[in-house]
Amino acid sequence: MHFFIGFLLPIHMKINVIKKSLSFCLPVLLLIVLSGCEKKYKEPDHYAVDLFKDERQEGKAYIMNEEECFDDSELVIASSSVKLTDSSKGRGKTFFLYKVRDGKMLKTIRDSVVDYPFTFLSDQRLKLKNDSIYLYLKKLEGYRFIAAERNLRYQWLKAAPVYSVKKDK
Repeated sequence: MHFFIGFLLPIHMKINVIKKSLSFCLPVLLLIVLSGCEKKYKEPDHYAVDLFKDERQEGKAYIMNEEECFDDSELVIASSSVKLTDSSKGRGKTFFLYKVRDGKMLKTIRDSVVDYPFTFLSDQRLKLKNDSIYLYLKKLEGYRFIAAERNLRYQWLKAAPVYSVKKDK
């Protein structure tokens, strides 16, 4: 064996060949090992315990009935002349401004007289009908800059839908 010199050495005894094959195989081997050991984290909800899973109803908003709307409102007006005048859709927090030209006051807590026409604010777009509807309003909370500019004092009751005035026979 000591007679083999330089290029006459067998391949397994050449150091350069071993270094080259290790330098090629070692990163490939390392990538295979690391990809096999990848830990996949599950979403945080997977680990959480939901104590109120029976009580939660996702995708369903609470809608008040007429009696609840009437009781929770500070001002209730029956009117057929409600019109959308402005909206802030696409400019930050969405709100809609409605103008009431006239109507019949059914309930009030603070004011005994309401000056017509007046404007109120709503967080959602109301599905206005052609006939008379009930307006369930409460005192305006927040929106102080727009309130001063537009002389707003009332806003739509949040969970109240639009109810038509029923004709008594």
